[in-house]
Amino acid sequence: MSVQSGTIEDLRASVGLRIADEQLLRTLAGGLTDVENLLRETARSDVKAVHEAASHLVEAGGKRFRPLFTLLAAQFGEGNHDGVVTAAAAVELVHLATLYHDDVMDEATMRRGAQSVNARWDNTVAILTGDFLFAHASRLVSYLGTDAARIIAETFGELVTGQMRETVGPGDGEDPIAHYLSVIAQKTGSLIATAGRFGGMISGARPEYVEALTRFGDIIGTAFQISDDIIDIASPSHESGKTPGTDLREGVRTLPMLFALADPATDPRLVELLAAPITDDALVEEALGLLRASSGLDQAMATLSDYARRARVELSALPASSARDACESVADYLVARTR
Repeated sequence: MSVQSGTIEDLRASVGLRIADEQLLRTLAGGLTDVENLLRETARSDVKAVHEAASHLVEAGGKRFRPLFTLLAAQFGEGNHDGVVTAAAAVELVHLATLYHDDVMDEATMRRGAQSVNARWDNTVAILTGDFLFAHASRLVSYLGTDAARIIAETFGELVTGQMRETVGPGDGEDPIAHYLSVIAQKTGSLIATAGRFGGMISGARPEYVEALTRFGDIIGTAFQISDDIIDIASPSHESGKTPGTDLREGVRTLPMLFALADPATDPRLVELLAAPITDDALVEEALGLLRASSGLDQAMATLSDYARRARVELSALPASSARDACESVADYLVARTR
């Protein structure tokens, strides 16, 4: 679901945001509009080919959860201002850049309902466009000071390390489940953690609030991926809007699959099916049925519930407010969307 239009109602639907405070809604909606304008401005280039490729995913929209969380975290300080908007846009640019690179590695043909850049142009254009956006994200963050520049550089390192570890797989003797959870924390949690950290830090929030927002972002980012893993198996397409079994077709072993493979009581047929990517639709349906009946799905849902609980614990360090309530609603939504 896209929030390119800048409506907070789209955000409520896409990330489960529940906000009763109309003033906070207006503040977030206004901030997101400013972020959207800055994204378009940053993606602009005098070179037509660069402009078209860089604007491709910006114009495709998206949930914009990372900039939203940056703006929301700023409510624990002095609120939105130019620095916060700059940080929010920079975090989203980093996210978009990773999508360009991911599509190359995954050989994707579609992204956010549009043809992926690697499919529309080629892999080289997609990689260079991702690099272009990384560069401009760094430029934006440089305006925020040396601490912010160091933080985004460290986040780059986490993102790349997580992707490398996912590509290589767990080492000898390494628990595949622990490996997977730490990888998605690096690939997804680290950038959302930085979004919360930037929002609190740049708005002048108290250090203990910044630390809590950073930890919340790390946990909730990991929980988002676990939630998506579950939905890919448990939810029919008419409910989730996505085609179930995408991970099975791509040969990606997600958390429910890893839990199932670790259980000696798992049906041997499922173990056989999970040994390689599945291209036959009938076999995908068979694997989905076996996964839904396995202990793996229940264990993944229990893990998601625990992450949501841990996220709410981090929020308890923040003062009671509409902003804190909004953050809590996201944690609740991640569990509810898998039921």
